[in-house]
Parts: sequence; structure tokens; C-alpha cells
Amino acid sequence: MRVALLGGGTIARLFLEHIKRGDLGAAEVVAIVGRNNGSARGKPLADEFGIPYLTSVAELVKLKPDVVVEAASHDAVREYGGALLDAGIAMIVLSGGVLADDKLRNELEAAALKTNALLYVPSGGIGGLDALKAACIAGVDEVEIIVSKPSAAWRGIKYVEALKIDLAALRVPTVLFEGAAREGVPHFPANVNIAAVLSMAGIGFDRTRLKVVADPTIIHNTHQITVRGKTGNITIKFENVPAPENPKTAWLACYSALAALKLAKSPIRYGT
Repeated sequence: MRVALLGGGTIARLFLEHIKRGDLGAAEVVAIVGRNNGSARGKPLADEFGIPYLTSVAELVKLKPDVVVEAASHDAVREYGGALLDAGIAMIVLSGGVLADDKLRNELEAAALKTNALLYVPSGGIGGLDALKAACIAGVDEVEIIVSKPSAAWRGIKYVEALKIDLAALRVPTVLFEGAAREGVPHFPANVNIAAVLSMAGIGFDRTRLKVVADPTIIHNTHQITVRGKTGNITIKFENVPAPENPKTAWLACYSALAALKLAKSPIRYGT
């Protein structure tokens, strides 16, 4: 499997290290794709591993990888997603929050259906989506996710800055947002992509409830999911270790991307 990595951060390095060790079978990284400027993190990473570095959609499509793993940003999905799927190239999208945009999501889904290219949004730092999907067939009344992370994970976010909350001074858990996932997901583009995945796997962005909490008393990125419906009630709690280089991202979410790649070409699946 010929793999291209869109983005040059923590997840890209994780992929390269595991593929180099042979943990993903015959997978080969054929390119890292990123910005064409001095702030590009992917270029030094590509040089370190001796991999070509690309900076345009056209270059990537011409290379014809089997799968592109997006681990960059919402903007990267908007820029590359349609062209890749139109060319029949599978795409694993980690910045799933961007798909709260119905127009974009419909366009990408239509392209995937037209070319039969895989559009895969992994579960990231949560799980239980197989149970949620099964429950939804019977009928689900309520889905809620509470995303709680240490205060430092919410720094540098425009929405949080507008709230005028001194994150460094917090001593008790403080709610930053509570409402529909449709409204909340765009406010936190690097923090609550899991709420988008939950919404798409379940009852949608408008009916899925999201609560976002800055909690100075915890050390783990904590996600609690509650589902209520005809098949019963489900409560799942995840206490995830933050990625070493990025407290906004759970380590589990990084490894979820690796698991997604292993499934991309596999005829055998257990659970999701």
C-alpha cells in the first residue's frame, strides 16, 4: 500500500516510525504533503526520512498513492479532499470536524460514491461507534458527549480567547461551550473532532449535544459519551493520555489513524 501523509506533525512522525519498523506490513510512505513556506513542518520530516515533499494538489494526484492520510487541518481537507476522491484515491480524514459543513461533506461523499474511493473518518480518541450505529437503527433519543481537557489544551483558540477566561488562573472545571455539536464543533477545530465523528456516526450534528470543559484538576483528555434509545442506555468514558507534542490531541487518536490505515485495504474486520 502506497501511502501519502498530508501534514508533518506528531501523527505523520508516528506513521513513519511504525511503517519503518514494519508494523503496518507492506505499507510505504511515498510522500509528505505540506505548505510551500518557511513554516512547513513536513519538509524537515521528509528530509529526515528521505521521502519526497510535495506542496500541491496536482503533484499529489499525479503521484497516485493508494491512500492519503490527512493529519493537518480543516483547510487541508477543503483543499485536497475533493480532488483526491475525484481521482479515485482513498482518504483517511482525521480533521473530521470540518465535515460539520454539510455542503463540503455532501461533495466529498458524492465524489467517494462516484469513484468508489474510500472516505474514512476514524473514531479518534473515542470508541463505541459500532454500538451507537446499531442503536440508531432501532432508534436513539439522545446522544451527548462531554469533552474535558486540562486548561492548557484550550490555549490559542479564538473562541476561548473571546470568552475572556484566564485559563492559567482556573481552579475548578469551567464550561467553555454547551449546545448542539453543529454550533460547537467549528469553535474548536483542533480539539473536538471526535464530536463530529460521533455526530456523523449517530443522529447528526443538530441533535448531538456537546459540552466542552476546561478542567485544571485533570491530567487526561477525558471524553464521556451518553446514548439513550430503544435498545437501552450506553455510557462510555475515555481518559486519554495527551500526545507528547500536542496536548490538544489524545494519543489514542493518533493510534486510531494507524488502525484506520490497517483496515483500509483489509477484507477482515472485527467491530468497526
